[in-house]
Amino acid sequence: MRKLTLLLVLVLLAALALSPAAAQDDAFVIGLLMVGPYNDNGWSQAHYDAVVYVTENLENTQMIYLDRVNPADRQGTTPDQLAEELLDQGADMIIFNSDDMKDGATTFATNHPEIPVIHASGDQRWEEGENFVDLPNLGNAFPGMEWTKLVAGCAAAMTTETGKIGYLGPLINDETRRLTASAFLGAQYCWTEKRGMEAADLEFRVDWIGFWFNIPGVTADPTLVSDNFYNNGYDVVISGIDTTEGLVQANAAAEAGATVFNVAYDYDLACEIAPDVCLGSAVFNWRPMYLAEITEMQAGTWTPKFLWPQPDYANYDDVTMNSTYFIPGTALSEEAAAALEELKSELAGGLDLWAGPINLQDGTPYIADGETATLEQLWYLPQLLEGMDGQSVPE
Repeated sequence: MRKLTLLLVLVLLAALALSPAAAQDDAFVIGLLMVGPYNDNGWSQAHYDAVVYVTENLENTQMIYLDRVNPADRQGTTPDQLAEELLDQGADMIIFNSDDMKDGATTFATNHPEIPVIHASGDQRWEEGENFVDLPNLGNAFPGMEWTKLVAGCAAAMTTETGKIGYLGPLINDETRRLTASAFLGAQYCWTEKRGMEAADLEFRVDWIGFWFNIPGVTADPTLVSDNFYNNGYDVVISGIDTTEGLVQANAAAEAGATVFNVAYDYDLACEIAPDVCLGSAVFNWRPMYLAEITEMQAGTWTPKFLWPQPDYANYDDVTMNSTYFIPGTALSEEAAAALEELKSELAGGLDLWAGPINLQDGTPYIADGETATLEQLWYLPQLLEGMDGQSVPE
């Protein structure tokens, strides 16, 4: 009996030693809030893996997290309330990983000026932006996916045989409009300049589901939206949602005899789900930004920043250097792969596909001939672009 009691005490002591609350005295504790599941093969997993990378490369750090931080999975709670839970567990900083957590991140940072906060997405720290909030502990981080989506659009345009490209969109806001429009501009450029086709013969349609991923009974079902594309002649679909339905349904359609493909999103291993139909993945790599920011936080030298880095073409495939890149899939043809390499070289050399003349979807001039979009015009794109089909603003 005494041996059993001693064993139980030892087990309890070990458990306490490993708990987040106990570890806070020795480790710098990184608190992570994720909008979706930590293992979604998409947006949230990209953040989770990045913080794991930080803990593996920065001594004396530890992660605690809450995932599925969204109105469906955690009804009656707000992101700032859930951040309080992480704070109670010993978090020394908090990452809010979704654009729709903007208000929660701002509220929490206001209430806890001593706790560093990173809002992944958002523009609260951008002094030239429309939503600047001068808080001493709130920064923003968002890899320059706009430029990677140009490459994703090119992959779609170099592959389609029907001239019909679908875009599986999440909800409609500034972020999703500019990413979708960037994919269109990349597709249009490669369709006309690398394939020699007429711009009018390219059809590019966006269908939105209403959130970052499927919420049954609330959003449109991305499985059905994907199937609708594939069943109506759209032989390439570019994914813009957090999860992998577009890729899964492309694989199902291919197994049924269709020649269709998907461009994956968010995650560097996404193509592994269905390599035969995956043209590649437009990847968010949060590792270098999180490592740099948390290193400063741990040292006590951090100041909040607005981080929106463009791809580093000189180190394009180096995960320690580059915060966003396109990983070609095995389904990409040699010709298409060569076109993508050419495009990357052109972008590195100064090609700007956000150069005028560019009109908004309703025909309103937006970027004049001979001019290029300012960062503000790109970030706050008010509509989709002329030549794109689909809804531009929420109903």
